[in-house]
Amino acid sequence: MPFRPAFARPALVAALAVALAACGPSESVSPDAGPVEAATPIGEAAPAEAAPTPAPAPSAPADAAKPTHPALAVDTVDDGRFDLAAQRGQWVVVNFWATWCAPCLKEIPDLNALDAKREDLVVIGLAYEEITPEAMRAFYIEKVKPEYPVAIVDVYNPPADFDTPRGLPFTVLVAPDGTVGHKFLGPVTGDEIEAKISEVSAASTSVGEAASTPA
Repeated sequence: MPFRPAFARPALVAALAVALAACGPSESVSPDAGPVEAATPIGEAAPAEAAPTPAPAPSAPADAAKPTHPALAVDTVDDGRFDLAAQRGQWVVVNFWATWCAPCLKEIPDLNALDAKREDLVVIGLAYEEITPEAMRAFYIEKVKPEYPVAIVDVYNPPADFDTPRGLPFTVLVAPDGTVGHKFLGPVTGDEIEAKISEVSAASTSVGEAASTPA
């Protein structure tokens, strides 16, 4: 439902050199999964068809203790305030991306179409990089424009209730009840998201039916 170009500081490149990547084919991640793997270092735009080169990601014990109902309240570049709690009753696609990430840019048209297609779904883009709103708007004109809200998040202080991205793109599917339904590491298509929505919905229905069945 329609709801500075970056100059990375040396500290950013050093701190996240093995943490963020432009990934290959999407890798599904369980909502309770721990660390995932990284590929291309931050600050290096991966070739469009580059194959991933997996490497062990640093451990992050804190990621294992994320809340079942994550909170997210951010100011978007052009669409005002976005509050995840206000989206109850809808599926929410939380997409971590960056302007330098080639696979991220390939996702945008598909996410635009998905956002426009479904009345029960919204997409929120989280630009995980150092960039000004003005530079982001210029990027929209020069490259590609998400038709859904986009917020620029602080790479030194990312949304606390979500796993810190180990690679980009990284997408979290939030169910209508506010729980994390699934996580995707790497590029994901609208069809894959819809397939996962059907799967999560069916599993939820089965659990509900089992709970209502007398012992």
